[in-house]
Amino acid sequence: MEQPRRITDSFPRRRGPGRPPGRLKDKNKKDKDKDKVQVKVRDCPRAPSQPPPDPALLEMLRRFDLSWEYGPCTGITRLQRWERAQELGLSPPGPVRDALLEHRDNPDVTY
Repeated sequence: MEQPRRITDSFPRRRGPGRPPGRLKDKNKKDKDKDKVQVKVRDCPRAPSQPPPDPALLEMLRRFDLSWEYGPCTGITRLQRWERAQELGLSPPGPVRDALLEHRDNPDVTY
């Protein structure tokens, strides 16, 4: 009678903490990888810098975020939450929607 197969029978056995025997870490390879990453970062186009939003605007949005009367705010943008609250007849503040539409491209305001 055969023993039942285990899921671990499908994988090759390795010695040590996850490394095959006889291999050493190549220190020069690590330095080369760092150089590659730095080059990639330098070559990436940067997003156009936007001026930071007004602190009063951020405070108004924070109060909107923390107000549970407009429903939960996880997983959606502020504008989606505002529109959902409007559809449900919860009367969200109009200045919040105006600010969200005005600063639509700024992620600090949108999310």
